Amino acid sequence: MKVPFYGHVKQYQNIKAEIDANIQRVLMSGEYVQGPMLKQFEAEFAKYSGTKFAIGLGNGTDAIWMALMALGIGPGDEVITHPNTFFATAEAIWIAGATAVFVDCCPKTKCIDPAKIEAAITPKTKAIIPVHLYGQCADMPAIKKIADKHKLKLIEDNAQAIDANGGSFRIGELSDAATTSFIIQKNLGTFGDSGALVTNNADIDARVRQLRNHGSNKRNVHSFGFNSRLDDIHAGILSAKLKHITEWSDLRRKWAARYTAGLKGAKNFTLPYQVPGYRHVFHLYAIETKKTEQRDAMVKFLVDNGIDAKTHYSIAIHKQEGYPWGKGARIVGSVANAEHNAATCVSLPMFPELTAEEVDYVIAKSLEWDKAQK
Repeated sequence: MKVPFYGHVKQYQNIKAEIDANIQRVLMSGEYVQGPMLKQFEAEFAKYSGTKFAIGLGNGTDAIWMALMALGIGPGDEVITHPNTFFATAEAIWIAGATAVFVDCCPKTKCIDPAKIEAAITPKTKAIIPVHLYGQCADMPAIKKIADKHKLKLIEDNAQAIDANGGSFRIGELSDAATTSFIIQKNLGTFGDSGALVTNNADIDARVRQLRNHGSNKRNVHSFGFNSRLDDIHAGILSAKLKHITEWSDLRRKWAARYTAGLKGAKNFTLPYQVPGYRHVFHLYAIETKKTEQRDAMVKFLVDNGIDAKTHYSIAIHKQEGYPWGKGARIVGSVANAEHNAATCVSLPMFPELTAEEVDYVIAKSLEWDKAQK
């Protein structure tokens, strides 16, 4: 049996008529950039997110650094995050001209550990960027308490957790802004690259809208800005998909529960932790091998058996070749949990269009590998 990692084509086929209708609507309108479909999707996404504003952007990386710029954060400032995530989180801090400060993640959730944040705060600290990793919310109430105490800005990197929540809170509710990516691999993905920022702050909304369009909010009038616009064709695709996101998240949760039930007896890898009361939407179903040397062997075994398993963020950001030591970044305390997560993470196939037979085959082969370990 072959089990792919993504279900992009299946998903398109399932709602082809809805997507095609929106694309045709855009094409026939003749308005392809900052047109009516973008405005429609921004309104829909703001309503869905429970925020006053949503701004479509070129990608998720731009969303983070434009949020930083809109908040006046740049050279000489520090921003706290954690290193076991995609490089772009820190990259956006560097693009804004600020210093990335890394602290450890929680050993269970793999999201930033609130208990590690205060030790990293200095007079230069201006913001915290928690990442909702693998589809589960970070502990936002605890992080918000720290941010308020020290008068810090709070930006949520929500590239991986659209439709997740923390039970008592929604993403975007406790922060100055939340950013996301709509690249095709995401739970809500378009056929290419794009992103968005949501906020309840009118000043951030106005500033980011200006930044994304060459510093312009009036024709022929410009200030310093960039070209980072979500075009209307992508907005149309996303508008069609947004109507299905809760259904798709529920399917991800269903397959995750089936994985967890089937794999719970494994001895050589640990399963994802779900915070009680939180809605985990499983952007990735990420397990961890007990030993670092087992990870690549497990991935190879699964791939050899037709299962497109992958590693994600397998080199922690501070160990990347392009990591800017010195003024660009620093580490506070041990980041052993983050390093372990990066070195042992194996992502099993996870997408809404999986079948029970495919999930059971992945379970069987994962247990076969597990039993063969000494």
